[in-house]
Amino acid sequence: MSGDTLDRPPGDDTDLAWCHEAVQGVSRTFALTVDVLDEPMSSYICIGYLVCRIADTVEDAGHIPPAEQARVLRLYDAALDPDDDTDIDEFATAVAPFVPEEQTADWDVVVNAPRVVRTFEALPDDVREAVTPPARELVQGMAMFVERYADTDGLRIQSREELEEYCYYAAGTVGNLITNLVTRGDIDDERQRLLYDTAEEFGLLLQLVNVAKDVHSDYEDENNVYLPADWLADEGVPQDEIIDPRHETKAANVVARTATHARSFLDDAQTYLETVPLTDGNTIAAWGIPYLLAVGTLRELLANPEAALSERSVKVSRQEVFAVVSTMTDGSRDSLDELRESIQRAPYHRAQTQAD
Repeated sequence: MSGDTLDRPPGDDTDLAWCHEAVQGVSRTFALTVDVLDEPMSSYICIGYLVCRIADTVEDAGHIPPAEQARVLRLYDAALDPDDDTDIDEFATAVAPFVPEEQTADWDVVVNAPRVVRTFEALPDDVREAVTPPARELVQGMAMFVERYADTDGLRIQSREELEEYCYYAAGTVGNLITNLVTRGDIDDERQRLLYDTAEEFGLLLQLVNVAKDVHSDYEDENNVYLPADWLADEGVPQDEIIDPRHETKAANVVARTATHARSFLDDAQTYLETVPLTDGNTIAAWGIPYLLAVGTLRELLANPEAALSERSVKVSRQEVFAVVSTMTDGSRDSLDELRESIQRAPYHRAQTQAD
């Protein structure tokens, strides 16, 4: 769908094409979203996501000293501020010493931050005004958390409240960014209110799923522990021993508790999907797919929470992803309830096969 080049926004076609290619390498879920959006929303979301992803990569970089992480993030925030004279090239220069020798897709986006921002600045004024405030709030929140845990060289979330605060900055802000974009046209006050009331919950759902499923990689690769210390203490698990095999059963209880908490946001997330305007190239598939894949991931997490504590990853199969994408591409809001119930019970591709 995103190939509708005639409707693409203004700007350098080469840079825009590069952004579309880059998102494929950094996020399977957002790549699916961009692919099933129509233009111009496909490009708006693609570029807005990359703007946020740059900060996320820096915040996740365990090899950068916290003080330098925070400094670089604050510099990036200043570069995004339309009222600040800081240039994005200053950020690129500041972050360059910390780029790993083996450059991943994520770090390729960071290195190309001037290209991403240049493409962003070519978008229409109302689009930039929709994206900039929540994107800057995300960057500021990440800098704040890095500074909060500077002495531990990694995040150590203490409570459910702090977990939700972090998830808001990491993903609730993105929910607001999306909502800003899809409500730029004429929309009645009640519908707009309902969208903003549930946008953050949609983001929280997706981020909590990531927290629950990525415990091992978050700790090993980034030295971050997002499972709340007080929930771990309830099970007698020290936070810095989260992936120690001796604590597997009890730590898995906390993974399951986190997944269960994530499920509490499903209803609000579905309300968001049932309310979001389908204008400017927006589609129900774009947001229904990550929602339903989150439902499937929660199913797998609750069936086998121990997997999140090891190198075995917790995720839905490629077959299920394909089945969900195929169904939602031609689906509607009316199908969400049935699909959610089916996916909660069993992998969707199996349910389809049994139905056939």
